[in-house]
Amino acid sequence: MEEDETSPAVRVGGDRWRAISLRFHQLTRSFPEECGDLMRDFLVTAQGESARIRVMVRTWDGDGLDVFLAELAEEFRGWNGTRTWRSLEDDLTLAAEHEGSHVRLTWGLHGHPPNDGWHFEMTTIHAPGEDMRNLAIEMRAFLESDPLW
Repeated sequence: MEEDETSPAVRVGGDRWRAISLRFHQLTRSFPEECGDLMRDFLVTAQGESARIRVMVRTWDGDGLDVFLAELAEEFRGWNGTRTWRSLEDDLTLAAEHEGSHVRLTWGLHGHPPNDGWHFEMTTIHAPGEDMRNLAIEMRAFLESDPLW
């Protein structure tokens, strides 16, 4: 996990030169005026050498993204087919496939009306087990951090 300005952030991908990376950052409360608000928003920024896409993702207390990643890590020996996760308003999706020596995560960023219709996807490759476990731990720490507002 890295620090983004004054708040935690998680970076995924971007291991190779010119590769696109995803950054999860700027966790905020969706309705800070509401006592006990469990809605959380955060930015996901996909950035590469010649492109930058930012999407605000809305979740209900993280929508279990960290739990989904932790479950993938626990099944390091593999699974059949594709496992999927999506955020509350479908602005972020994740599809996971186990391909023997690695796990392929396909991250999707999606636009909302009036700009509905655009979709961006990128794939990151992870070693099963410890690499996936570290990603789940970083995501949990990010989602459980104190929101900015």
